[in-house]
Amino acid sequence: MESDTSDRGQTWEPAGLSGHIVKSLAISRHESGVLIAGTKPAGIYMSRDGGRSWSEQEAFRCIRGRRWWRSPAEPPDWQAYVMAVSISPTDPNVVVAGIEFGAVVRSDDRGQTWSNHRKGAIRDCHSLTFHVTNGDWVYEAGASLAGAAVSRDGGRSWQQPKNGLKHHYGWTCAADPERPEVWYLSAGPYGWKGVPQAHMDGQANAAIYRSAGGAPWERLGGGLPEPMNHMVYALEIDPSRPGHLYAGLSSGEVWHTADYGDSWVKLPINLGRIFRMTIIV
Repeated sequence: MESDTSDRGQTWEPAGLSGHIVKSLAISRHESGVLIAGTKPAGIYMSRDGGRSWSEQEAFRCIRGRRWWRSPAEPPDWQAYVMAVSISPTDPNVVVAGIEFGAVVRSDDRGQTWSNHRKGAIRDCHSLTFHVTNGDWVYEAGASLAGAAVSRDGGRSWQQPKNGLKHHYGWTCAADPERPEVWYLSAGPYGWKGVPQAHMDGQANAAIYRSAGGAPWERLGGGLPEPMNHMVYALEIDPSRPGHLYAGLSSGEVWHTADYGDSWVKLPINLGRIFRMTIIV
């Protein structure tokens, strides 16, 4: 179920999709009130009135190969779910969706039809996002031998850059608002101790990486904790300030860089716990 607020988060009220487990949400930059939600079991729903009413995009149920979608993260049913959904900033018809341990799929008609899995994208998707202004660039973080994937043609084709990346359990990604070729990835080790090591507070051994212009990944330091024992679950840009990036850790700490990740400072706040994402208003 979704919730909305009209007083900057002081109070909340239900906003539809009662009875559904909502895993991801995208807000259209093109049309006021248009929202897309990804659910468990894997489904896509659209609202055109700010969440008061929703309609299922039924074609999503017909994607070839979806019977093999299974999530290892949520027993005992192991049902797949839409972990991420994103709308192109330049074409309101283009939507990409990522299923954890399933596929990355694309629609160019607002969800009326969907592609099968896009070759080169990571099937075990953890996050997926368009660049804030450039609809050619799409970024993915996921669990694979690469940990990250990128598309330069609006999600049609994908590559998995690996050089320099020593952590392969990618969790979230972000890109500079002015330079789409500069993007960031949070990742942890692939070690498994009942759960992936990246999710183990105090033992995450996480890292933040930067790729610039196709160069090999560079692990960022510049004041960040060493070792980084709490997973970086959120990476957020400031759309109006190139070079600025915020990192939210599972411990509730928020770190900020103003120089593309070369140096970092811890903000004088603690959100208590960050597990999925943060937003900047």
